[in-house]
Amino acid sequence: MFKSLKKQAVALFCTAVFSSTTTIAAESVVVGGKFFTEQFILSEMTAQILKSVSIPVELKTGMGSSLVRKAQLNGEIDIYWEYTGTSLVVYNKVKEKLNSAETYQRVKAMDAKQGLVWLAPSNANNTFALAVRKQDVAKHGLSSLSDLAKAYRDGTELNMAATAEFIGRSDGIRSLQKAYDFRVPRAEIKSMDSGLAYTALKDNLVDIALVFATDGRISAFGFQLLKDDLSFFPDYAVVPVVRQEILKQYPQIESKLNKLSSMLDDKTMQRLNASVDIDKESVADVARTFLQSNDLL
Repeated sequence: MFKSLKKQAVALFCTAVFSSTTTIAAESVVVGGKFFTEQFILSEMTAQILKSVSIPVELKTGMGSSLVRKAQLNGEIDIYWEYTGTSLVVYNKVKEKLNSAETYQRVKAMDAKQGLVWLAPSNANNTFALAVRKQDVAKHGLSSLSDLAKAYRDGTELNMAATAEFIGRSDGIRSLQKAYDFRVPRAEIKSMDSGLAYTALKDNLVDIALVFATDGRISAFGFQLLKDDLSFFPDYAVVPVVRQEILKQYPQIESKLNKLSSMLDDKTMQRLNASVDIDKESVADVARTFLQSNDLL
């Protein structure tokens, strides 16, 4: 009898422990992220901040854009950093051109209907951009896309590297040429992978490359972004997006992530991305160093 009671007690204890563990895991805030360096860093910083205020965290990074969005709508992801232009154009199918403030307000309002809260926008805008080598700015008289358009109209030979997608899409190079009234001769546009475009520009194989504005290689390789003076490219400000239910449960998340968001701009993200991609530092170390130096931990 005693042994039987003892076994029952042990079984009940194990069940209680298992149930307790399961409850804790279920209450964890799941931080998601996409599959590129900037997203790994932002996800890691978010996780470290939440852990510092005793919020249980689970990381799920390295996801595709549509997958992480779907996971958040399904409640499988609670927080991730999204880009305003992606939500506007890809998820909400808005085609009209909006400025940065209008874009943010539109996606904030539209996604609120889905139970998603867009917190304060950062000044880091990971939009498309065209880059040249800094030493060539004066040589070709290029500081803006209007300057580039004039150079092409004047017959200056400038080889451009861009992805096949950007070359083929209706809202890619064709729309850019229409907006700025120029044409890149077919022989002067080179289709290549995004990563190869940076190397081609650095190695003087092309004169211009399509890049992402917060990529760490821009500063590391000495590139200069051409000003989009007609605001052709959509705004892709990166913003923390949180499920409304989670904010009700952990309201302190808002002020913590808003503070982090306020400290991010293009130059800062370029530097952080370069620390991982160029200097080969770990994502966790880069995130921790930044947070500690800015009193966020």
